[in-house]
Amino acid sequence: MGNKYLLGVDVGTTSIKVAVIDEDAQVLGMSSSSYRLITPNQDYAQIDTEDMWRAFLKCVRLLQDGKRIVLSNVAGISISSLCPGLAALGEKGEVLVDPIIYSDRRSTKEAEIIKEAAGEARLFEITANTAMAGAMSGTSMLWIKRNLPEIYKKTKYFGHVNTLMAQRMSGEFAIDYSNASYTNLFETTGGYRWSKYLCQKAGIDIEKLPPLHASTDVVGGLVNQDLINLGIPAQTPVIIGGGDTACATLAAGVTGAGDVCESVGTTNVLTICVDQPKFDRGFINRCHVVEGKWIYQGALSHTGSSYQWFRDNFCQDLVNEADGNTKNAFELMNEEAELANPGCDGLVFLPYMLGERSPIWDPYARGVFFGLSLKTTRREMNRAIMEGCGYGLRQLSEIAERVTGQKIREFTSIGGGAKSETWARIKADITGKDIKILDMNDMAPVGAALLAGVGAGIFTDVYEAAGKVEKKVYKVIKSSNAHEDVYNKRYKVYTELYPQIKELYKVGSNLQ
Repeated sequence: MGNKYLLGVDVGTTSIKVAVIDEDAQVLGMSSSSYRLITPNQDYAQIDTEDMWRAFLKCVRLLQDGKRIVLSNVAGISISSLCPGLAALGEKGEVLVDPIIYSDRRSTKEAEIIKEAAGEARLFEITANTAMAGAMSGTSMLWIKRNLPEIYKKTKYFGHVNTLMAQRMSGEFAIDYSNASYTNLFETTGGYRWSKYLCQKAGIDIEKLPPLHASTDVVGGLVNQDLINLGIPAQTPVIIGGGDTACATLAAGVTGAGDVCESVGTTNVLTICVDQPKFDRGFINRCHVVEGKWIYQGALSHTGSSYQWFRDNFCQDLVNEADGNTKNAFELMNEEAELANPGCDGLVFLPYMLGERSPIWDPYARGVFFGLSLKTTRREMNRAIMEGCGYGLRQLSEIAERVTGQKIREFTSIGGGAKSETWARIKADITGKDIKILDMNDMAPVGAALLAGVGAGIFTDVYEAAGKVEKKVYKVIKSSNAHEDVYNKRYKVYTELYPQIKELYKVGSNLQ
């Protein structure tokens, strides 16, 4: 075991995780702590910056006290973050606007302004993405300019969560390519620079965009007194890191063209690594944290959160039963879902609870249970949420196969929800893909720690770093065609339902 440690922090949707690894990429400890979101209404979603920072420091203390991690051995720090999370930062890094996250919908009008001004075809040609409220942070920048003009004037830099965290740690501003890919202002398809054309068309001052860096670049040395007081040496290299899914897939070994991974959490993301900038509008497309590589990401934004919503609002008896039980409420829900017939007797769920990114790109979309009958019970609704995720994954994998010309036969699954065998089996059978579940839930902070290791010179490159991670397989779920007919019928409903009701979503919507 080496005596140099690497610290990776992952800022998620509602919680923060910190991992410390050694020079052999062995995880010495991991901790997590929740923080609050600012959600005055259903269309606004922001991170409470100070509560997030408090949670981060708590995580570091938990590792120090609970795992006896000697923080003076930390040789590098790096950041993984949900993406986007757009903050407006002042001259000295003060937070003028707390990070506006991907589920925020206030900038729907601004997204339309950007698309009209830049031209949708030209926008996609440069950025490999479209404009959508929250999902691409340029819309939030424009919202701030139009609605908070004094804040816009005071803004030194607009940055994502890793910009904010790195600045607070090192005093320096930066953003990496994987995060910049989610701004609508970056030349994702090969330029690796801010687009003067798009900034001019969107009306965003290009000098308000932070310096660009590769994910392994050192931003500066640690100057934050909170962390120094905990024992991390002053001037420890702070490495900019990258988007959470990109970091997680690095740790899972997704570094070469054709590698595929599914991450299961609040969102469900199918990631495909490629070495050519050839993109499809159905995906979110970005630079990888691996230089010279890109990743297609099919992000189902609200699959895990839909299941949690169902638990919180319709399964209180199972929550109570889980109290003092060896099984948690989700495991009891899984058991109940097993009692429903595959295909849920005609019930299909669209998981678009607060709008959806890929593949429909619609901020107005909402969740739908289609096919309810007088015989429908909770167990069918329970299972239908799981199957809805499976249908979404099948839709995304078919797009990926069409774009790459390669058949996906299996994919790796990581994340907090990956170990639900019930859900994995449903997804395997619906998609026709085998699923290899890795025995590690939280890969994003580990991926960030790997990037810290490369930036600090502990690892030669990202390939060596990723190769050191032990990828122990928890279970392999083989797909079965036993329910192929019924799943094919429900998949047809799933894919054809949204286009039929698309315009109805706008009726009565509060979005402007």
